Amino acid sequence: MFADETVPQPIAPAPASGPTFSTSHPCAACGAPVDALDRFCQACGAPQATATEPHAAAQKRFRCESCGAETLLPADTRTFVCPFCDSNYVIELPASATQRQPPEFVIGFAVQPEQAAQIFRNWLNAGNWFRPGDLVRSRVEDRFRGVYLPFWSFSMLAESEWGARIGEFWYRTETYTTTEDGKTVTKTRTVQETEWWDLSGRHHGYYSGYLVSGSRGLPQAYAERIKPFQLAGLKRYDPAFLAGWSSEEYSVERDQALTLCQQEFSRREQAGVAAFLPGDTHSGLRVETSFSQVNSDLVLLPVYLLNYRYGNQLFRFLVNGQTGHCTGDKPISAGRIAAVVVGALLLVGAFLAVVWFIGGGR
Repeated sequence: MFADETVPQPIAPAPASGPTFSTSHPCAACGAPVDALDRFCQACGAPQATATEPHAAAQKRFRCESCGAETLLPADTRTFVCPFCDSNYVIELPASATQRQPPEFVIGFAVQPEQAAQIFRNWLNAGNWFRPGDLVRSRVEDRFRGVYLPFWSFSMLAESEWGARIGEFWYRTETYTTTEDGKTVTKTRTVQETEWWDLSGRHHGYYSGYLVSGSRGLPQAYAERIKPFQLAGLKRYDPAFLAGWSSEEYSVERDQALTLCQQEFSRREQAGVAAFLPGDTHSGLRVETSFSQVNSDLVLLPVYLLNYRYGNQLFRFLVNGQTGHCTGDKPISAGRIAAVVVGALLLVGAFLAVVWFIGGGR
């Protein structure tokens, strides 16, 4: 038995944890400020020198044999519990054991580990009375870690042909009779009528910014709960961002993520067509959409992740490492819930008994 909660946690901005980067410098082409790790100027697009960029420390690659997640970890890692399914059945892979495309963009951690841990404690303590008494918090917090998770980001042009019945309201005055104080009276009222006609046309829209989880360990439903990420903060990927952090290889292929994204963009296109229609109402809307000019980016996004088992159930807690927004599931004590229900029933019974007594029921 668990509660499903989403709790926004606004926090004060904090310097990024992990590697330290140098300050910005002016672009040689246009003079706009450019981050030390940016390969291109965001103002004019001119390429930037990267000779002084820091490099990430060596990492080890692990694969969970239970859920299949592959994670990059610091080279000094000796043991590892899968952050997605809480399994100890994890094997180390050769560093070259991947044929996956490298990420193109990344958002660095802005939430410090200490802040994330405090967000978790606040969240767990909310509704504390219903939490099982034997939930040992220290064991849970020990598994709390920051991970760069892969997401697919797509942009594409949607072109649709649509058809619908369009309704236009018009009004007429109707005379009717009714009885008031035993007398028949004549009155008038306004009646709404709808005139219908068939209409068809074309619609197009350009869509972008929808993130599809590239991790089988993070289902899309959970990815939606940890959003939004501020995509204006995306930086060109550099291995230095991963120094001191874990990162997961994508396990959802691009084509699979594209299908899910196009389902979402089809839904948005349907809503866009509906909002575009003339008249006062419509029915029988049919929209056939095709997509073109499809572009994709593989991005790494910062998430603090905690998965733990209680009573043979897996519970999950996540913190958006950029904004501090959190969401998760927590175990609830069935015994304590039952005690509350019984107590409420006793109070209701006592109240009814008092009412009956006062009402002369004795």
